[in-house]
Amino acid sequence: MRDLEKLAKLVRYFSLTMSSKAGSGHPTSSLSATDLMVSLMFGGHFKFDLKNPGYHNNDRLIFSKGHASPLFFALWAAAGVIEEKELDTYRTFNSRLEGHPTLAFPYTEVPTGSLGQGLSVGAGMAMNAELDNLNYRTFVLLGDSEMAEGSVWEAMAWSAHNKLDNLVAILDVNRLGQRGETMYGHHTEIYEKKAGAFGWETIVIDGHDFKEIDSAYERAFKAKGKPVMIIAKTLKGKGISFIEDKDGKHGVALKQDELEKALGELGEVDLQIRGGIVLPENVEYGISNIEQKPTTYQLQPTSYPFDKPVATRKAYGNALNRIYPKHPNMIVLDAEVSNSTFAEIFGKAHPERFLEMFIAEQNMVGVALGLARRGKLPFVSTFAAFFSRAFDQIRMSGYASANIKFCGSHAGVSIGEDGASQMGLEDIAMFRTIQNSVVLYPSDAVSAEKLVEAAAEHEGLVYIRTTRKDTPIIYSPLPNPPPQGEGNTKDSSSPLPGSPKNVLGFGVGLRGEDEVGVRHEFRIGGSCTLKSSDKDVATVIGVGVTLHEALKAYEELKKEGIMIRVIDLYSVKPLDIETLKKAVAETKAIITVEDHYPEGGIGEAVASALTSFPPLEGEGKGGVRFVSLAVCKLPRSGKPDELLNYEEINSSAIVKKVREMADNG
Repeated sequence: MRDLEKLAKLVRYFSLTMSSKAGSGHPTSSLSATDLMVSLMFGGHFKFDLKNPGYHNNDRLIFSKGHASPLFFALWAAAGVIEEKELDTYRTFNSRLEGHPTLAFPYTEVPTGSLGQGLSVGAGMAMNAELDNLNYRTFVLLGDSEMAEGSVWEAMAWSAHNKLDNLVAILDVNRLGQRGETMYGHHTEIYEKKAGAFGWETIVIDGHDFKEIDSAYERAFKAKGKPVMIIAKTLKGKGISFIEDKDGKHGVALKQDELEKALGELGEVDLQIRGGIVLPENVEYGISNIEQKPTTYQLQPTSYPFDKPVATRKAYGNALNRIYPKHPNMIVLDAEVSNSTFAEIFGKAHPERFLEMFIAEQNMVGVALGLARRGKLPFVSTFAAFFSRAFDQIRMSGYASANIKFCGSHAGVSIGEDGASQMGLEDIAMFRTIQNSVVLYPSDAVSAEKLVEAAAEHEGLVYIRTTRKDTPIIYSPLPNPPPQGEGNTKDSSSPLPGSPKNVLGFGVGLRGEDEVGVRHEFRIGGSCTLKSSDKDVATVIGVGVTLHEALKAYEELKKEGIMIRVIDLYSVKPLDIETLKKAVAETKAIITVEDHYPEGGIGEAVASALTSFPPLEGEGKGGVRFVSLAVCKLPRSGKPDELLNYEEINSSAIVKKVREMADNG
């Protein structure tokens, strides 16, 4: 215990000096949890190979209260992996020791700081251990303020349901939040009752008594069939009299004279002492992860008859099942709507790799992030509209550079009678804002399967938007042709060799047995030009259901001798800039049509790209004419076709707009 007390004093010293040097930070929040964390890391409870932070059987430590980053970095300094002089760089521009933990520091499991998310991530890491039959534990440090977040209780319910007894939450009940007392103050009995009601094993302790802390960890490790919450009563600013348990000290670094006073109270500090951490079992240096990587398995081709429309949401489920042999690290998560997203196809075939997350989207995304950080390939699905309530978790997964694939079904007004509450009309905008994200929007079953394949191969966050209604098959289900180079050419969207008909002229109704569809190599950043001539008066860009409306408009206008170019912009982010440039150069106008609000949607994405192009040359052509057709009226219940007509994003609206442009030259 004496060494732990010395280490706790060292950690407090580091927390105070580094935040004062930075002139900002949260030292009081760090001091309250110091004894809890020192006992965990250096008291023989935490097993970790310092030489290999990615080792698959290391215990995992997540600071859900990420503002306690001075404590986080001070602990690793006390472990010997940060030199004391580096602590002086805390919160500076080029430092890996940022204001809240990020992946710039290799011992960070996940970026934190947006409160209420760490327990979900921890649950994902704990579930990973269950899936891989590993014996590591996951520890999550929680603050009492964040216990007001609903996402915490989502995580608690799910963790108890799955009997994650390898998950230990450490609740730092220091009573004070940013602006005053927390909801329950120091009433640890309330947290005890609530956590117990959620099915957790609870242990209430004095968070500054090393004997009680040590005993609590020992008890936690003996729990069976339940996750454990250690509820520790602590004092904010513990150890420094003039900030201890004092309101108004949250997020305030000590000034130089205050620091000197605080260090005087702290007393003599052994700056040479370092804490030892127990190694995990069977350490194998050089191994960072035991997850299986994608194999060289040859995928079976898709198979969809042309005479039967299929919803892209169903193709999503089929694709998951088909690509799994090539990606054995896949895990599929769904928020109790798998019979609508069709993730159930995978779930029925591979129940051991399917996680039912129930109606708790925030926790679902957090768990997916935990799994992704441990090497899994999560596919996460729900109605597109419901991802909006988990946007903060999605945003943070972007900061983690997480390899997660999201699929939002029931997108747009075309879902029909269910009405506005079920319609995903903001989702493209939401996912486009995530840095380095990919947004894909298939229009038929074949493109949906191919884009799911592309998403699985891509390293990073991908959003796939699927639709409820059945749509005709456009593309050939046969294997993709060899790459045709950058951009899209007529060769990349042409009928198969030997086809008896020129399918670039097909309608969107039923087809004869001798028709085969468009052959195209789907890729992130691509598009497909389905209709094209040297007489096109406008380019119509559709995607999803509106692509089929654009093809109907093409047939109607063709009868009048008006030709339009039709582009399937299935990669909404990144865009196929070369194809857009070609359309600008060769046609008089660009019309985007989307089943989404105009703000942040496809029209804005294309318009933004067009601003970087030079204006068209020639008399009367000061620049490209651009029109966006999108959902601009308050949606209501109705038949899909009624709603597309009401919002003016159907074939009739396209025909009307093209005629206006043709009449006006």
